[in-house]
Amino acid sequence: MTESINIVCPHCVAVNRISAQRLGDHPVCGKCKKKLFEARPLDLSKTGFERNLAHNDIPLVVDFWASWCGPCKVMMPAFEQAAADLEPFARLVRLNTELEQEIAGRYTIRAIPTMILFKDGKEIQRQSGAMTAPQIVNWVRPAI
Repeated sequence: MTESINIVCPHCVAVNRISAQRLGDHPVCGKCKKKLFEARPLDLSKTGFERNLAHNDIPLVVDFWASWCGPCKVMMPAFEQAAADLEPFARLVRLNTELEQEIAGRYTIRAIPTMILFKDGKEIQRQSGAMTAPQIVNWVRPAI
């Protein structure tokens, strides 16, 4: 029997059930017919964050950042490269702490950039400070 997993669509936030064995086959959303993975981080609002956290069966890597943060800007290309390297086995997302202060407070974000790795909706590790793409990939890969 093939294991099925839930993946949240980055476009319409519909929850899609797909075969775990078919993750690498460029799956599309059953509702909007767009790609479920685009090899780039998603910018999420509170609603998108909550839906991805609650319904994705793959690890969720959240980059907490702000537009005024120099190290956040420096890390942005590395985070984008890490998303290309880790999808479809992890979902990388960005959450602007200036726009989503309630979520930043809930997770006690005191420094940015801070990345939190969630699995099954629970925080399993966090890292503060800018990282290179290989460092991000090596930090996430054990959770996949």
